[in-house]
Amino acid sequence: MSTQENTALDNKSKKGEVQAGKGSTLVKLNGLYAFKEGMSTVYNDKGEAVPVTILRYEPWYVSQLKTANGEGYQAVQIACKPKKSKNSKASEKGHLKAAGFENGAALIKEMRQDLPQDLELGSQVSIESLSKGDFVKLTAKSKGRGFVGSMKRWNFQGGPASHGSKFHRQPGSIGNRTWPGRVMPGKKFPGHWGDETVTVKNVEVVEVNPEEKVLMVKGPVPGARNTLVKLVRV
Repeated sequence: MSTQENTALDNKSKKGEVQAGKGSTLVKLNGLYAFKEGMSTVYNDKGEAVPVTILRYEPWYVSQLKTANGEGYQAVQIACKPKKSKNSKASEKGHLKAAGFENGAALIKEMRQDLPQDLELGSQVSIESLSKGDFVKLTAKSKGRGFVGSMKRWNFQGGPASHGSKFHRQPGSIGNRTWPGRVMPGKKFPGHWGDETVTVKNVEVVEVNPEEKVLMVKGPVPGARNTLVKLVRV
């Protein structure tokens, strides 16, 4: 990609950011949301190879302040990725107007925490809400793997692999005797594997790069590329 194309993309992204939020004030919260890019390897000060997951940060703006008196709990609602006018409802436009959005937003999330002082609607959430060396709790949706059998889904051993056994990859008996005469709840069956909300605790933040708007965390992160990941400092 040429230098002129890079400059055009940067100007386009900056223009979108200005249209999304009404102010350029940066605020730090107890965590942030980012998008999974993929895995790589970096080397620490000791020369050791560290597997990391690269997360792409996109601008989030404060869209609502939830208080104990109003909603029953304290939280900071944030919005990201402005939508087109034709794809936005009137209620969305009205709700996000105070935050500087012309239309609705594709993503609206919240961070449950005590409200920082002097926090205003439209303020941009800083990527430096997290720092190198912090430990976070990650929450994301895992990859959906479709309908699979019980052996693959639950790691069953299965039956003998030799000829004549007639019991290779079957789940086995599922019933009971005359009493209770039914399949007990929670029995492990074939079904939809994956596509679940997964939380990983005590994950180290390896690097935060505000210039390139990326951060790296140690080890794998649930989900496919572009999966939205919630990071909360512990």
